[in-house]
Amino acid sequence: MRLGSVIPDFSAVTTKGPIKFYEWAGDSWSVLFSHPSDFTPVCTTELGKMAVLIDEFKKRNVKVLGLSCDTMESHVNWINDIHSYCLDIKGEFPYPIISDSTRDLAVQLDMIAEEDKDNVELAMTIRSLYIIGPDKKVKLMMVYPTSTGRNIQEILRCIDSLQLCERKNTIATPANWVPGEKVMILPTVKDEDLDKLFPNGYEKRSMPSSVDYLRTTTDY
Repeated sequence: MRLGSVIPDFSAVTTKGPIKFYEWAGDSWSVLFSHPSDFTPVCTTELGKMAVLIDEFKKRNVKVLGLSCDTMESHVNWINDIHSYCLDIKGEFPYPIISDSTRDLAVQLDMIAEEDKDNVELAMTIRSLYIIGPDKKVKLMMVYPTSTGRNIQEILRCIDSLQLCERKNTIATPANWVPGEKVMILPTVKDEDLDKLFPNGYEKRSMPSSVDYLRTTTDY
């Protein structure tokens, strides 16, 4: 998978019943993420935190879908452990987890590490995550090794950036940006268009290079 790739439609068995991905995702954004294995400590924290913050994903019109190469029985039993560890999960476990025990989907979606790519019958999925737009294209990818748990707040921050920049295609978000802070005006925007595009104001920064490219705004 690459940025801009179209996620193929697929059918899967999940803890919420069988799904067809395109039908399940509908017109929403979606987060599809893999974890190495059930009954493992880091994965328990990740899936639990995703569940705790599910309302934040819903606010952004984002559906969440997990995946690992374990059986459905394993998933169901493990969910009870996640509930026990993350006591602030509201109600039943809020999102489906795919049972990909054949590893077919993990291989198709490039969720297997390089050292395991030729041993897919035994390979665990790595921590791959795709943020997918309503057009079913991959908008952002995160790939972590099994040893490093993901930051769920960073996933939400990336969704905020992607959705904002899709709504207003004349800007990009800088390092460490969070909603409400200044954004960068793209160099492709001409100076003569700034007042029209950003009527509530913008700033221009002179640089030692004399190249006129650093302009910021909170008008978004």
